[in-house]
Amino acid sequence: MIITTTNSVEGRQIQSYLGIVFGEVISGMDFIKDFTAGLTNFFGGRSGSYEEELLHARETALRELEERAAQLGADAVVGVKMDYEVLGSNNGMLMVTASGTAVTLA
Repeated sequence: MIITTTNSVEGRQIQSYLGIVFGEVISGMDFIKDFTAGLTNFFGGRSGSYEEELLHARETALRELEERAAQLGADAVVGVKMDYEVLGSNNGMLMVTASGTAVTLA
């Protein structure tokens, strides 16, 4: 399946629009990741544990988006957008949402 941020697929014509599809992931950050990220923040550098969690959440959201588009019979998802949000009373949850339009191609 083609997944693209553009509103069209190069060299292909959109035959039908099947609807908007989403993939959502809400992931909790645990104490250990918070602690190690705090040390990284204090001493400088990149937070590998947060980056790994973000990468996993993004891949999962895109996979879920693709699965939902496939259930509709789509050949592609166009206009994909990613959104990131921090949730929870202590900002301990990460939400990643992928959305786009499921289409069939000629």
